[in-house]
Amino acid sequence: MRRPSLGRCGLKPVVEPLRDVIARHGLQATKALGQNFILDRQLLDRIAAIPGSLKDAAVYEVGPGPGGLTRAVLEAGAKVVAVERDRRCLPALAELEMEFDGRLRVISGDAMAIDEVAEAGRGAHIVANLPYNVGTALLLRWLDGPWPPWWSSLTLMFQREVAERIVAKPDTEHYGRLSVAAQWRSIPRIAMAVHRSAFVPPPKVASAVVHIVPAEQPVGINPTILERLTAAAFGQRRKMLRSSLKGMTGALEALKALGIDSERRAETVSVGEFADIARYLTANA
Repeated sequence: MRRPSLGRCGLKPVVEPLRDVIARHGLQATKALGQNFILDRQLLDRIAAIPGSLKDAAVYEVGPGPGGLTRAVLEAGAKVVAVERDRRCLPALAELEMEFDGRLRVISGDAMAIDEVAEAGRGAHIVANLPYNVGTALLLRWLDGPWPPWWSSLTLMFQREVAERIVAKPDTEHYGRLSVAAQWRSIPRIAMAVHRSAFVPPPKVASAVVHIVPAEQPVGINPTILERLTAAAFGQRRKMLRSSLKGMTGALEALKALGIDSERRAETVSVGEFADIARYLTANA
């Protein structure tokens, strides 16, 4: 195993270039796993800085690959639990485990099957260059469930279009179910745009890092009802609400009671209005 050597005067460790780590372990990003590796250590350091100070913080990472972002988070002072499905990456990650003795634990497995609270603990920050093929599913998983959530913040890499859907406002091209799911009880923002050339191999689309922090949950709302409401409304987004919601018991009555025009389309309904409708339906369930 290669360890970082000391630079001139022994003051600063010289870290092996990530490209060399990948070559030494014979790694190649796999499309089937949605992998795209970032090699630029300065960019990785900038991503690791987005949540704020990570000194002595717990971090949960999904899909670390060869460990570029993992190293950046570790060098920021965090303790990391990383879940990697691709067993080819485990030897490179094992080197990081040895180098950062006691501050990195790697779990070989599928992130969708992990008991995250048991492994990472409450209050952990989630920082990840998510595999594109499971990124949205993981985000929805983390936005679901009891509130406040077990995590302190989410710092996640997505395709740019997905990032825009997460932060979209009503009456815009990207506004939809994901926008409401992300915004009704949390605060998302696009923290950084990332050009496709930053990845190996370069993806066909641009990417962005989204930062999300929990907000206070509006009272009196059953999250399952809100999810059903937005699924119905946006499932036929070109139709008026009177058509798209007619199959959901009580929805049209809720619109009338709240003074929301049933001839509007879902894309014009604000997050707050969806919350109001869901609150009415919850109270009258």
